[in-house]
Amino acid sequence: MKIVTLTMNPALDKSSRVNNIRPDSKLRCEPPKYQPGGGGINVSRAIHKLGGDSLCAYLAGGPDGEHMQQLIEEEGVKQHVISMEGWTRENFIVVDKSNNQQYRFGMPGEEISEKEWKQALKAMETFCQKANYVVGSGSLPPGAPDDFWARLARIAKENNARYIVDSSGEALELAAEEGVYLLKPNLGELGSLSKKESVTAMEQEDLAKRLIGSQRAEVVVVSMGPQGAMLVAKDQVVYVPAPTVHKKSTVGAGDSMVAGMVLSLSQNKSLTEVVAFGVASGTAATMNEGTGLCKKEDTEKLYQWILSKL
Repeated sequence: MKIVTLTMNPALDKSSRVNNIRPDSKLRCEPPKYQPGGGGINVSRAIHKLGGDSLCAYLAGGPDGEHMQQLIEEEGVKQHVISMEGWTRENFIVVDKSNNQQYRFGMPGEEISEKEWKQALKAMETFCQKANYVVGSGSLPPGAPDDFWARLARIAKENNARYIVDSSGEALELAAEEGVYLLKPNLGELGSLSKKESVTAMEQEDLAKRLIGSQRAEVVVVSMGPQGAMLVAKDQVVYVPAPTVHKKSTVGAGDSMVAGMVLSLSQNKSLTEVVAFGVASGTAATMNEGTGLCKKEDTEKLYQWILSKL
């Protein structure tokens, strides 16, 4: 398997729609939809939707964990479940039909034991022996050490696998200190990695170049939302525009972007093409409601539009 993803804090995403959200009222929701969620899980799901293949590893427990395993199996995504005693968490997403505004309620994950997070690393030691690309994505649950993604970076390097990390806070900073192949920060995370409270448009190129110069990453892709993304490599700076679309949901857009990039990397595309396909995938995800992620046909159309602008 060329691509392996790991999710330490997955969530069963429950979404519904209701008319006129207001306090102190009984709100009649539409029948809920359930989808598996969490950084690496969404990356693997999006890779599958784009016609690619990956192995999706994640922690799961309880009835919600069993439900998640069933849903992932139904989508046809290859998976490896690392059992945990606690229950897999749920997230709740609701759309107000009167104005199309989306409300996202993220629940905390249950605490995991040292044995459980070490089992995850042990599984990755095996998978990294055959993987070309390893994706560590999403938040860490309570109980996992802050340097967990950094530990995975070491395992990936020992096995000559290219490691892509998409997280935040200290977990992201420690992974970067260990050194990774690709970082995908937003402007706020770029500021945190650079020890700055805020980042201006005039600073972002220099700060990304410093991350590469200090060997914290070989490639930095700064996600800029509706403005697209900035690619910075050793001798390369490219701004990749995002097309304007009718936006229905932003859930999973970042994960779809990572999916598009890692799939393109596994197909030996140029870095500019990699980021262009990533931006197309992320933009395509916003065109679908709930946590539907990207569709291949939308992504391909947007990709051609982006290439025509570069």
